[in-house]
Amino acid sequence: MTDAAALPGQPRGVVTSGPATARTVNVLAPNASAMTLDGTNTWLVSEPGSDLAVVIDPGPLDDVHLRAVIAAAEGAGKRIALTLLTHGHPDHAEGAGRFAELTRTKVRALDPALRLGDEGLAAGDVIRTGGLELRVVPTPGHTSDSLCFHLPADRAVLTGDTILGRGTTVVAHPDGRLGDYLDSLRRLRSLTVDDGVHTVLPGHGPVLEDAQGAVEFYLAHRAHRLAQVETAVENGFVTPEAVVAQVYADVDRSLWPAAEWSVRAQLEYLQDHGLIPGGLE
Repeated sequence: MTDAAALPGQPRGVVTSGPATARTVNVLAPNASAMTLDGTNTWLVSEPGSDLAVVIDPGPLDDVHLRAVIAAAEGAGKRIALTLLTHGHPDHAEGAGRFAELTRTKVRALDPALRLGDEGLAAGDVIRTGGLELRVVPTPGHTSDSLCFHLPADRAVLTGDTILGRGTTVVAHPDGRLGDYLDSLRRLRSLTVDDGVHTVLPGHGPVLEDAQGAVEFYLAHRAHRLAQVETAVENGFVTPEAVVAQVYADVDRSLWPAAEWSVRAQLEYLQDHGLIPGGLE
């Protein structure tokens, strides 16, 4: 068995509901799958001693889960005052409308279509609730509307699907773009270098104790995959399906449809940079 400390990002191990840092509690949604890993991590975030809490990504439309999030807050003597979304994929955001109804809260997101209330989210926004401070970090790439939330007091960042607690994420082409994603990873690396962030609180999988190590691993992984895709094209594998079969041969075939999104994003990136011929499908 591999020591978790030797894995990229130093994952804590088993994913469970419960406290993760001084200001965060995970409520794990019951939607485990190959794509969602152990399920969606719904984050309850609050300042110690405050009676107000913020929820990040209420998760799927599952009343049992949504009520479990509310119960976790109430059990800690807190009232949910605001709901935030890292992005609009259903496993993170489908339950937001119902959750807002149950908690009578507003929903803030980058995408106007996901908001409930007048306020959205944008780069540089600082959210202050009950003494808590969360800073909005734009991280497009997985999707065009992806955001992360920097929690300075815990030296942590809540990453949605931009960085996962296990494995790597998909660039959901055509909405997601690889160039944007690489820029977002570099932005997160700056948080680890310049702002002292050391903990990743992901949308799926375990908490990571080595944020910088996780980001560096993701950047290296993307560079490696790009090189593999470029080589595959040079060897005559010119359709996304053919490239997936060549490059992702050792990956569970159930994940190949998602891998094709990333391959399409990689092909677009390589074409845009003149590294492979244009006009490929």
